Amino acid sequence: MTHLDASYNLARWLTHHDHDAQDVVQEALVRAMRYVGGFRGDSARAWLLQIVRHTCYMWLKKNRPSERLLLDDADEALQDMAAPSADEPHAVAMRSADRAQINRAIDELPIAFREMLVLRELEDLSYSDIARIADIPLGTVMSRLARARGLMRQALAPAPSSAARPVLRPVPSSIPRVTGGGGMP
Repeated sequence: MTHLDASYNLARWLTHHDHDAQDVVQEALVRAMRYVGGFRGDSARAWLLQIVRHTCYMWLKKNRPSERLLLDDADEALQDMAAPSADEPHAVAMRSADRAQINRAIDELPIAFREMLVLRELEDLSYSDIARIADIPLGTVMSRLARARGLMRQALAPAPSSAARPVLRPVPSSIPRVTGGGGMP
């Protein structure tokens, strides 16, 4: 199937588990086949991803009721990384570390923001397709993406350097200390 990778990718990012994502995609494909008559002919990819998304949320609600979806609270952190040349092993290691850090940051986003970011940046869908898939207004897509990107920027920002923190040093013994009575020693 043409859009199977995109379907799995979305389900994987939403469920956080390979096996769960496979279950969701399988169920979504069964639903898509059952309701293929309802396809209006626009974007087959957007239509299928809408089914995957809906199936995923139903699966999460059933299998992980304690997981907070944060949909009601949801109102260019992903950078293009140039492929390093093969003769630069340090560049390959840095790229791998960057990718792992980006994946962790995406994983930590609230699900409503993570969903928008995955659909836009990883699946390269248009804002209007995302709005159709998520069944939300276009403005909500844009605000959630802006918020997701802001959270990504915060998560990926370098930690403050130790030079920026004040260094506390012990008081030299040559300086007289004030003792109990408040007077001079």
